[in-house]
Amino acid sequence: MKVTVKKKENAIPVVIGTEFIKLEAALKFANAVESGGMAKTVIQNGDVLVNGEVCTMRGKKLYPGDSFAFNGDKYLISIHAAQ
Repeated sequence: MKVTVKKKENAIPVVIGTEFIKLEAALKFANAVESGGMAKTVIQNGDVLVNGEVCTMRGKKLYPGDSFAFNGDKYLISIHAAQ
């Protein structure tokens, strides 16, 4: 099973080969932040929404159907069938 992280509008797919992805890793993988340190900071500052609510847990597991938003961009975790 592959998981894709993409913006809801004008999506940029980020394909990973895992069942879930942690919030900090999703931000880095989607190129929303430049580094893990930056991801940690923006999450701890309350600048990231998960499923519409502020999330300050950088290890929060995101599963298909979950969404996160940062800096005006919205991303959706989704599954793509292996080909």
